[in-house]
Amino acid sequence: MRLFISGHTGMVGGALVRRFANEPGVTLLTRTRKELDLTDQSAVHAFYAAEKPDVVIVAAGKVGGIHANNTYPAEFIHQNLAIASNCIHGAWLGGVKRLLFLGSSCIYPKLAPQPMREDCLLSSALEPTNEAYAIAKIAGLKMAEYYRKQYGVVYHSAMPTNLYGPGDNYHPQNSHVMPALIRRFHEAKEAGLAEVPAWGTGSPRREFMHADDLADACAFLLRLENPPDLVNVGCGTDETIRELVEQVAEVVGFQGKIVWDASKPDGSPRKLLDTSLLNSLGWQPRISLKEGLARTYQSFLEEQQAGKLRG
Repeated sequence: MRLFISGHTGMVGGALVRRFANEPGVTLLTRTRKELDLTDQSAVHAFYAAEKPDVVIVAAGKVGGIHANNTYPAEFIHQNLAIASNCIHGAWLGGVKRLLFLGSSCIYPKLAPQPMREDCLLSSALEPTNEAYAIAKIAGLKMAEYYRKQYGVVYHSAMPTNLYGPGDNYHPQNSHVMPALIRRFHEAKEAGLAEVPAWGTGSPRREFMHADDLADACAFLLRLENPPDLVNVGCGTDETIRELVEQVAEVVGFQGKIVWDASKPDGSPRKLLDTSLLNSLGWQPRISLKEGLARTYQSFLEEQQAGKLRG
């Protein structure tokens, strides 16, 4: 099997490469952004024609936290729409029979019932701060669904929860909450600071899954003869932001005080995926949050030491 993993230099793509690198009978196809611009339609179509992959995982995309999504919405919708369209349509033109498109839990409505089931998609308004990204991801998963319906190819989608792990983006402003916390507490520890600020009350609940668990779920889904068009991938459990912040501080070794600023926004009170569909098919995550945090902080230190820290 010739497997093309788009976005292999990112956190999710890197986890997929680790998962499939030693899989018997799998030949990995990867390209950096300099080697293949996925927003360039003709370049993507030429790649498919030349390399002839059997299976494609679309893990590439422009991603970021609330600040980045809110500041650069035009870039987020344009680039993610182009990547989805080019990768999916190009795969069909190139004769690819199997494709897995990776979305995000932010595709679900802002006020979706908790935990969020797959059938709540498009049932009400999206969270405004990441609407541009969410719309692009919804378009991609619907494109996969409709190509399957019209052309008979097995194109399907997985919606992961909040992810973390090796190779994450640790940018001070544009990163997601987990890498932002790891970097903040690490730098505070190194500087000997007495306290670290934290936004909000700490009461909202969030779900976090290690990227290696997502990669394992992707391998599982690709083995299914008739996978669901759309399936949630998560842990089925969540933590309060306060619990998460305290755990990150403990793993990093920060001994100071955490100061909560309740004047800052909390965001949605809860975002938890309903993973009963995937669980019923026979898959469960394996990496606990405690183990995952320890592994991620160790990789952060190694990436920093090697001068390869993203962000």
